[in-house]
Amino acid sequence: MRDGKRAASAPWIRTRLRTAPGAAVALAVLVLVTAFLAAAFPRAVDAYETKGLRHDIRLADAGRSAVEVSRPQPGLELPREQREAGVRTPELKRIGGALGKALPDPLRADMSSVAYGVRTLKPVLATEPWLPRPDTVPPQLSYTAQTGLKEHARLVKGAWPTTPDAVTASSRAVRGAVTEETAAALNMKVGSTLRLPTAVGGPLTVTVTGIVAPRDPGGSYWSADPLVRTPSLIPDPASPFPQNYWTGTVLLAEDAGPALLATATEPSLFWRFPPDASALTGPDGARLTAVVNSLESGPGLLKVRAIAGDTAEVLTGLGHIVQANARMRDAISPVIAVAALGIGSVAAVVLVMTGALIAARRKAELALMRSRGGSLRGIGGRLLAETAVTVVPASALGLLLAVLAVGEGRWWPAALAAAGVGLLVCVALPLRTTLQHIRPTLHGAREDMVSARPSRRRTVAELTLLVLAVGAVTALRRRGTSGGGTDLLVSGAPVLVALIAALVLVRLYPLPLRLAARPMARLRGAIGFLSLARAGRSSAGGALPLLALLLALATAAFGGSVIAGIGDARDDAALTAVGADARVSGKSERATLPDELVRTVRDLDGVRNAAPLRVEFGVAMPESAAGGGGVDDSGTDTGADSGGDGDAAGARATTMVGVDPASYTRLARATGLPDFPSGLLKATGASAPLPEGAKSGPERVLPVIASPAVAARLGKEQHAVDTLSGDFKVQVVGTVERVASLASTNFLIVNSASLEQRAPTTLLLTGAPDPGKLRAAADGSGEEFVVQLRSEERARYVNTPMQAGAERIYLAAVAAGAGYALLAVLLSLLQTAPERKTLLARLRTMGLTTGQGRRLLAFEATPQALLAAGGGLLTGWATIVLLSPGIDLVPLALAGVAGSDTSPVTLRADLWSLALPAAGVVALAAAVAGVQAWWASRRGSITELRAGDSR
Repeated sequence: MRDGKRAASAPWIRTRLRTAPGAAVALAVLVLVTAFLAAAFPRAVDAYETKGLRHDIRLADAGRSAVEVSRPQPGLELPREQREAGVRTPELKRIGGALGKALPDPLRADMSSVAYGVRTLKPVLATEPWLPRPDTVPPQLSYTAQTGLKEHARLVKGAWPTTPDAVTASSRAVRGAVTEETAAALNMKVGSTLRLPTAVGGPLTVTVTGIVAPRDPGGSYWSADPLVRTPSLIPDPASPFPQNYWTGTVLLAEDAGPALLATATEPSLFWRFPPDASALTGPDGARLTAVVNSLESGPGLLKVRAIAGDTAEVLTGLGHIVQANARMRDAISPVIAVAALGIGSVAAVVLVMTGALIAARRKAELALMRSRGGSLRGIGGRLLAETAVTVVPASALGLLLAVLAVGEGRWWPAALAAAGVGLLVCVALPLRTTLQHIRPTLHGAREDMVSARPSRRRTVAELTLLVLAVGAVTALRRRGTSGGGTDLLVSGAPVLVALIAALVLVRLYPLPLRLAARPMARLRGAIGFLSLARAGRSSAGGALPLLALLLALATAAFGGSVIAGIGDARDDAALTAVGADARVSGKSERATLPDELVRTVRDLDGVRNAAPLRVEFGVAMPESAAGGGGVDDSGTDTGADSGGDGDAAGARATTMVGVDPASYTRLARATGLPDFPSGLLKATGASAPLPEGAKSGPERVLPVIASPAVAARLGKEQHAVDTLSGDFKVQVVGTVERVASLASTNFLIVNSASLEQRAPTTLLLTGAPDPGKLRAAADGSGEEFVVQLRSEERARYVNTPMQAGAERIYLAAVAAGAGYALLAVLLSLLQTAPERKTLLARLRTMGLTTGQGRRLLAFEATPQALLAAGGGLLTGWATIVLLSPGIDLVPLALAGVAGSDTSPVTLRADLWSLALPAAGVVALAAAVAGVQAWWASRRGSITELRAGDSR
């Protein structure tokens, strides 16, 4: 009997797959794509977090990222032989090897770049007469005897420093080497000697035997202490006058450390371990932070001291690097969660719609089985078996493709996501189908959306969802996502908003149909009335297709607006930094541009407009107007209320910008900056240009355009100001929020023709000049001029691995949202396709022409398509407007770029992201209706009206 059951079950599944292979393949493809997206998402997140962590560690300064263990020289109470043995290479190597093995997971050292040895903490004054003295101050040199010099450098001149005899604390001669940069800056050559004073006996003589060049100048060996590679000219802090002196490092022979014990240079032992980031993953960040904290002041430090000595300490900036990476990750994660929940919800609804379509197509078949005694368990089991045969392999293949497509990432979140997709389809289809056949039923009356009346349970459910949506949106507006952390309720607010909109629109949808059906019934033509009647015959379960469309359109609009907001923020930051498409200015703030350079640049091909500016920072505000708020030396508002009592010069400083009104207003309009009527700064009367060589008097009154903050302090009165461009009075005649090439919110704009000194310090250009020719023109006038391009500044913001990964996920969200929206339209139209084909066949027997049939189907699909498109537009727009105050796009747009503006970047609605998916819904609905009418017209009415077919 058991064998008979097996024989009976196998033909059922095989027969069903042979009967409807197209439906099985379509379901498998849909599950494959959805499982792939579901499995790829967590792996993509892991991948960009992993790349971001490795990127931040590798690009960080080697002195910050390396883990360094150091301790003072062996105690003076120890015997001399024991002290010398403690700083020799074998002992240092033994301790270094033990420390490397003791590093806890996930911290691993790049053993190829590990360095250890003895170094001097106190620089030594070098009195040799041949050394350079820029301000008559002799250089100060440090000395280090560290391992690995031959592996990390190549010999340029001379010989490698060696120790022919055993070096002890009594040795008074050792050999050393310097880098090419040190030799060039300090006039060193092979054979040069340096002397270090010792505590007892004569000085220690260091002979330079070789000049070396680093193999990897940016590596940890040479960059952890930059002075080892490159000397530096630094100011003397002990001098009352501005004096500079050279400082650098001499590399001693590897085993010359004992000789430093006799000097007063405070010798110190060190072991430097650069981190190996190649094995780190994104989830390792929290563990890595805990490990670093333990090494600095915890159980890890005790283990280090057990190996290196009780006075050892661990110094590293790796923890700060990882914490900065974690802050960016926590800021990005909530924004990504919005896209993930939105697309996940759309995919789930589309899968349920697919199950509903299959259930509708097989309703008559299963009703017949139920009426003939089939049990719900038996029917459900067979449906589960035939569904699993196609869904489980499709889910497994989707998981495999996701693993192959996204190489880095944990496998178990991806496996759970793919399994969830398969489980949803395997459960939803049998469950939805069997629930329709709890009781055997005959063919019943149709369910018209126009005549449907919502039940009390549905009303309660809708009210519950409304409360959840309002709570989620309120929480997001109050808390925002920039504080870090992911809240599923908050991130799901767009989904809840779309859900409420779908339920509300389904309730409101019958009203216009009722109103439009009455006048249509009085018209002579039948097409309008029939189309509205058909549109109203949709099942009351039509909320599911509409929900899928609204979710998809809202998510696509949200993702597209995020991407547009990122681009706009970067464009605006680049414009703020440069001021126009290109800028020519001096390296110093007070450097002026010669007239010849201005004329040459203005005449270059591609330059549409050139606006010369004279920018003067630190202009003192009048005493009577300087108490309104603090500004820094560059004119940036600090927001502090000085109360008029502040004595800092920066508290009364602003920035003056002299412009040519005509050219500047043209530039402002071309770049989208706030402009003003050029006549406001007209140089006439008291502000007329001064004769050549004339001095500006304090009685002259110049009209100025001020920032709102400065205008509020100055008022409408005249105020005297003293500038490097002349002394005069100013009177505010207008305000603008921003000025080109200046990030400050405190500024005055004057007509440069009215100034005593008019030479521009900056030249702003619009257009597309050739960068090479522009730089050649600037270089031809001297090395003190620099060229900045807006396009190059914009390129700085593209892109850290974490930002690029998050942006790619949002691009995928937009594409997936649009795709699922179109699929939802297709599924909703396919569900009623047999009824429409039968309708056309019947109407053709009554004289309906082919053209009328096409119009009928198009008009029938139009109300639902317009409802979905209009609802999607409104839902997407409302979602963005409601959630934009709580979303800051700075981590995605500008974080990680030095000098970038980090003011909040709010989300805004992007017209293309709203309109394109909605237009696609309408176009697809019309296209499907037209194709269906064309296909139905090619088949005869007899074929469509065979006995037994669905009515």
